[in-house]
Order: sequence, then structure tokens, then C-alpha cells
Amino acid sequence: MEIGQKLKELRVLKGLTQEELADRAELSKGFISQLERDLTSPSIATLTDILQCLGTNLTEFFSAETEEQVVFGNEDYFVKTDTELKNTIQWIIPNAQKNIMEPILLTLEKGGSTYPDTPHEGEEFGYVLQGSVMIHVGSRSFRARKGESFYFTPDKKHYLTSKSGAVLIWVSSPPSF
Repeated sequence: MEIGQKLKELRVLKGLTQEELADRAELSKGFISQLERDLTSPSIATLTDILQCLGTNLTEFFSAETEEQVVFGNEDYFVKTDTELKNTIQWIIPNAQKNIMEPILLTLEKGGSTYPDTPHEGEEFGYVLQGSVMIHVGSRSFRARKGESFYFTPDKKHYLTSKSGAVLIWVSSPPSF
């Protein structure tokens, strides 16, 4: 069975580039490219990881009809830890790339940060569950503590930092994580 075209269609539907999918699945962009052109075949474990990043599973991928999932638990989350920036991102709605917004659960360790994001269209919203964060938007910085929320239009370079560590829900619209 040729699965490359189906993987590509699913990736494009989710609004991901080959590089973004490769990063989430901890694979190379070249491997994703080869898969989509049916030049190589993935192991079941690798295919399972790729499909999880695309918000689906083996059963749904190989079935003709899929049901929309409404409730998501820990087993559905896709987790990426960045030891360099001292952060962990959990995509808490695995298939959110196809939606208008993409919520993540972001954990910043003490001294942690996010990658600076380039200006783009859309909206950013966050709610701090634990600790506090500094929101850097352009040349301005704002502090948000536990129980506080933030909102901004991402038309300037922006990123988050935390001196003491923090856990927050961050929603990007349209998806940009």
C-alpha cells in the first residue's frame, strides 16, 4: 500500500510543513520527504509517532471513515522537551493544526524561555497556571503571574521567559507552534 500521498494530504490538511512534522516526530525533513514520495517505508513505531503528531492513529489512518474526537487526555498529548531553552511543550489538542486556534500547555523551567517568534498575523492568549512569566513583545515586556492571563497581536517579535519557572496554557490563532 502506498501511504505517502495520504500522509502528505494529512500533513497539508493540518497546516504543517515537512520540517515542522519532522521536528514534532523527531525525524529528519528528508525522511518525511522520502515517505511522502513512497521512496521508503516507515516502521510501525515510526508511523505511529508520525500519525500521533498529525492528530490521528493507525486505525483512523487506515479506515475509510473517522470520528471527530472531542475529549482529550494525557495519552493524546504530544510532548516535546527542549533542554536548551528549558521548556516543555504539550500539544493538548493533537489535531489542532486544522482548527482556528492551537492551545498548548507550556512548562518553563527556572530560567526557561521560548524561541523568539517572528511577527505574524493572528492572536496570542495565555493563562498562567503556576509561577510567573515575562511576555516580550517587540521592545516591551509584561509580567503575568499565577491566575492572570495575557493577550496580544503577534505583529512584533515575541517570546516568553521565566526566572522562577511557570506552567501556562498558551493559545495561538491561527496555529503557529
